[in-house]
Amino acid sequence: MSVSLFIASVLTQTAPILLAALAAMFTQRANILNVAVEGMMLAAAMAAIAVGDVTGAVGVAILAGAACATVLATIFAFVSIVLRADFIVAGLGVNLLAAGGTLFILEEVYQNPGGLRPDTFPEIWALRGDWLNAIPILGPALQGASVIVLFSLVLVPLSWVFLYRTPLGYALRASGEDEHAARAAGIRVPRMKFLAVVFSGVIAGLAGSELSMDRLHFFLPNMTSGIGFIGLSAMLFGAGTPWRTAFAAFLFGVAEAAGDRLQSFQVAPEIVLMTPYLAAILGLVFARSRIVAGARPAKLGASAP
Repeated sequence: MSVSLFIASVLTQTAPILLAALAAMFTQRANILNVAVEGMMLAAAMAAIAVGDVTGAVGVAILAGAACATVLATIFAFVSIVLRADFIVAGLGVNLLAAGGTLFILEEVYQNPGGLRPDTFPEIWALRGDWLNAIPILGPALQGASVIVLFSLVLVPLSWVFLYRTPLGYALRASGEDEHAARAAGIRVPRMKFLAVVFSGVIAGLAGSELSMDRLHFFLPNMTSGIGFIGLSAMLFGAGTPWRTAFAAFLFGVAEAAGDRLQSFQVAPEIVLMTPYLAAILGLVFARSRIVAGARPAKLGASAP
């Protein structure tokens, strides 16, 4: 496998993880651990395939996926913020709702619990052109990259600008870092938290749409297979900042691509399937150890920062 093909595989594997991580990052900055990203992605993946099958329009399918995930995000925000339910419990409830709801629709509407496989499905927009071949290594790797993959890359700097260079981003971070100070400054904290969750739903919807529409063109029950939780791990590994989160997501994407590469060496399939999750566990251990180290009290006689 050439370097360009491996990079292309890394980009494809990284895109849904990166989008899931950024979705979790926005809620984390509002002090909400969003474990519902997995369910939002799953529902969006099915909505995108179902609507794309009916309409034959890529744009409508992507919008349907984003809208479906946003609806679940709104439910999650209402239950956890307005009704003050525990974020973890509410998030797990959304995941169960998405898993059970998609399976119910497959059985009752499509009479096929094994999945939804349209005979024909529109190709998602992709970057193509002979001019890409003039760019060494990276150009051929980007050949055929879908619009959602490209957007996931652009979203990283856009997220940084939003969080650190806009008044709304300052208000969002203030709501998560110190609610009392934010309220004293006139920031409507519940509204900012609600906004963060809804926005995370849009991003998670794009992740789910990419997962089912890019190259696959079908939906399977529980096809996210923990990608939302891997994205959550990448966010924790990256300490909830855009660039570090993106770096962690790329590490997990490399692990996914390497796992696929191991198949050509006749490695046991259990090891191949285990590779990305092992990387996620190591990332969580690293993030946890860094948090514990940062929380240790300073030694006596140490100078104040």
